[in-house]
Amino acid sequence: MNTERLKEVLAQARHETGKVIIGQHDVIEKALIAIFTGGHALIEGVPGVAKTLLVRTLAYVLGADFARIQFTPDLMPADITGTNVFNLQRNEFSLIKGPVFTSFLLADEINRAPAKTQSALLQAMQERLVSIDRHTYALPANFTVFATQNPIESEGTYPLPEAQRDRFLFKITMSYPSRDDEYQLAQRVLGPNSPEVTLAAGAARPVVDAATLTALRATLQGMAVREELVAYAVDLVRTTRAHEAVLVGAGPRATLALLLAGRALAALSGRDFVTPDDLRSLARPVLEHRLVLRPEFELEGLDAAGAVAQILERVAVPR
Repeated sequence: MNTERLKEVLAQARHETGKVIIGQHDVIEKALIAIFTGGHALIEGVPGVAKTLLVRTLAYVLGADFARIQFTPDLMPADITGTNVFNLQRNEFSLIKGPVFTSFLLADEINRAPAKTQSALLQAMQERLVSIDRHTYALPANFTVFATQNPIESEGTYPLPEAQRDRFLFKITMSYPSRDDEYQLAQRVLGPNSPEVTLAAGAARPVVDAATLTALRATLQGMAVREELVAYAVDLVRTTRAHEAVLVGAGPRATLALLLAGRALAALSGRDFVTPDDLRSLARPVLEHRLVLRPEFELEGLDAAGAVAQILERVAVPR
């Protein structure tokens, strides 16, 4: 399967998802990049900006199974992974699989559950495996986690540990729609073509099945990246560790994420090659959630996005 087919499917998936999700073009692109690179995405946005609908639509368009977990303080790890239940009729234990056994998993408000429950996803996100009672089970090849957070509400929440944040390829910020997009949404909701009805009615069509999605993801691995761009990605990530405002910089996984995402963005743009602009445009979503700033700089008003912008200015762009 060649890269032309990959570019065609990416374009089709973006178009079909756009039939349901109004506006949010950048968000759709980043979600597709996360899926096709085999990564996971942390989606941050206020309630009502269609975070759940976005993931449901992507699952439908890409022929993937979908499951949703509402994270709450009383959620237990077994509620995510599943558990063995004794079957009296057969006199043996049977595995009752949890919602993690799916292709696209929406972890809704992931920071509302304590670290013990959040950690149930660590092995699944890194290895696509789940261990239950000393037995290990494989997850689907296209397993992808989309975790949501509400950026304006901190009461009763538990910040994600650094090890878990590092497992997310991207932090995707979903902001309010533009006035024109919000007007279009209002008109559609008042009529027969609301986004939910559009999805349920099949107006958006699937473009691939699960097996084809797996094969296309493998195709992306064949896209070459110039050596100077690899060095540029390494320098960007290493500079986060030397920045005076950063207490904990990004690790090597961020370098890999930046390069993998760059290849997917190039394919999404209809190209067979990665450019410095691809890496620069992806630096913020790749690095922002991985940085821990020094408190004195945060008090002065600097945030992670600002630190990434400064780092981009300091590292020379290859020609």
